[in-house]
Amino acid sequence: MLGLWLEDLKLSLKDDLPRPARPGEALVKVRLSGICGTDLELARGYYPYTGVIGHEFVGEVAEAAEADWIGRRVVGEINAACGECEQCRNGRPTHCERRTVLGIVGRDGVHAEYATLPLANLHPVPDSVPDEAAVFVEPLAAALEIQQQVHIQPTDRVLLVGAGRLGQLIAQTLNLTGCDLRVVARHPRQKELLTSRRIRLIEEQEILPGRWDVVVEATGSPSGFDLARKALRPRGTLVLKSTYRGEMTLNLSPFVVDEITVVGSRCGPFEPALRLLERREVDPTPLIARRYPLAQALEAMEAAGRSGMLKVLLEP
Repeated sequence: MLGLWLEDLKLSLKDDLPRPARPGEALVKVRLSGICGTDLELARGYYPYTGVIGHEFVGEVAEAAEADWIGRRVVGEINAACGECEQCRNGRPTHCERRTVLGIVGRDGVHAEYATLPLANLHPVPDSVPDEAAVFVEPLAAALEIQQQVHIQPTDRVLLVGAGRLGQLIAQTLNLTGCDLRVVARHPRQKELLTSRRIRLIEEQEILPGRWDVVVEATGSPSGFDLARKALRPRGTLVLKSTYRGEMTLNLSPFVVDEITVVGSRCGPFEPALRLLERREVDPTPLIARRYPLAQALEAMEAAGRSGMLKVLLEP
């Protein structure tokens, strides 16, 4: 099959990859996949990985042990858990000690014609949700994870720093809570999309330090982190929604003095994400900036890496 392969920090398009097969898992024919920041960071050396990259997708089950799954349109959770380790037994399967992660750790991803996942990871897509929306389920679920971890109240002053691919989805989901939300966005298209949904913007110079109840950092940059920390009030909550390549130097004393709660936030719940799409309470499709055939995946990755670029999709 055709797939986008990463090895020794070099991307290549291979047309002779074996179709994936794992005992007891479903074979999924990929219909659309989305390039995200993690894909770009893997290619830059964020984490040592060799294989097909990509974890955002919508596909169709081609083979499965349970025949009623075959032909169904699905999305899939990216962490494949063992079900037996300490973390799994205590209800934390996304932190399974022996997990593989789609297109990131020990498991080929979805920027290819086919991928495999356990049936337990798959979620049927409602007929009313088009592929162009369903391909966003994984990052939309990641956005919703914030509300799984932090109780956002309607009276909270919430600041979101970063309005890129994931930041746009975070803004839409936070806006549903009725909180007093402001978003720091740098690029004109980011601002246009937010204002079209009546989500209020704020310029960096307008942010008063020590005033915000909850601050979500979604830039993955040291400057974004610094801005987020300075904006937070004492006993506020800082949500880190980005991974940081390399190391950062921090003075942790202010975190202790101000009694700051820091929350790392990663993967989230798929079913609520699908419900929001089905009800059209969230619309990710305006985030689609470019669409490429899989055969042009290298060009697509280059485009996705440009400053301010929103979602780039691949179509096998």
